[in-house]
Amino acid sequence: MSALRAILFDIDDTLFSTTEFARHARRNAVEAMIERGLKLDADTVLRELDEVISEFGSNYAHHYEKLLQRLPPEALAGLNPSLVISAGIVSYHDTKFQELKPFADVAPLLADLRAAGMHLGVVTHGWTVKQAEKLVRLRLLRFFDPLAVIISEQVGISKPNPKLYAKALRELDLPASEVLYVGDNPTHDIAPPQSLGMRAAWIKRAAKHDLAGTGIQPDHVVEDFEGLRTVLREVYGIAV
Repeated sequence: MSALRAILFDIDDTLFSTTEFARHARRNAVEAMIERGLKLDADTVLRELDEVISEFGSNYAHHYEKLLQRLPPEALAGLNPSLVISAGIVSYHDTKFQELKPFADVAPLLADLRAAGMHLGVVTHGWTVKQAEKLVRLRLLRFFDPLAVIISEQVGISKPNPKLYAKALRELDLPASEVLYVGDNPTHDIAPPQSLGMRAAWIKRAAKHDLAGTGIQPDHVVEDFEGLRTVLREVYGIAV
């Protein structure tokens, strides 16, 4: 087995709980809209918002405008829709400023890996500014090689295209056999890097994706970054 010289990470539901954060931030946004006068209960509005996000995607810029278009007219009677939307957006961003934090075991392992001389990077799917902002707000950017932060929109290649991972290998100037990828989505984060000869670890604590029926076999399956630490120490001999 080749020595491991670099580790690349997914962001969402790998470095922090995207799913839990988004759920909380959206509820806060809906409650702020109701405080502004929206005449519906929070659960009803959240169900409609979830449907909007499912249809238009999480990176769509006008979720709340679409949401109000779908609600019954009486829910907005006597209200200025732009003020209702603004209340939701402000509350969402206030939640982001206050609560966007990495999993507790992430920064300690990244710090130890850097101290051990490992190259660290990110391969992530999403809008450039949005994904970069997450790394800054999570206060993790200092751990990663700047040129090895690969964002799909920025390079014009989307997961699960293996070319996205090949771009990271070129930036690191390392062969695939010396690089490990860590992510939570088997289809996007395990099979594509493996197809290039990289090793891949599936981190499953977010419980959003399952291996069942995929035919995908990760090189390692871990619950969290403490489990990853054990693999790196016992399998690869890295002093962490």
